[in-house]
Amino acid sequence: MKAKMQQTSVGDNPVSGNQQVRREIQTFLQALNSYPDRFARNPSITFEEYCSRMVRTIKTESRRRV
Repeated sequence: MKAKMQQTSVGDNPVSGNQQVRREIQTFLQALNSYPDRFARNPSITFEEYCSRMVRTIKTESRRRV
């Protein structure tokens, strides 16, 4: 059996499920890498808060490019 590739929509661009997952993984890894510096400046921010802010920022930036 072949797996069917799901199509999702980012803005007006259809994106395959695999591409979406890759973007999410990249964002998570970027947040993981940069979190220690951010935490050093602001110890009250949790990783979850920081990561979700990064996701929102990236989504906003990608919409502006379209």
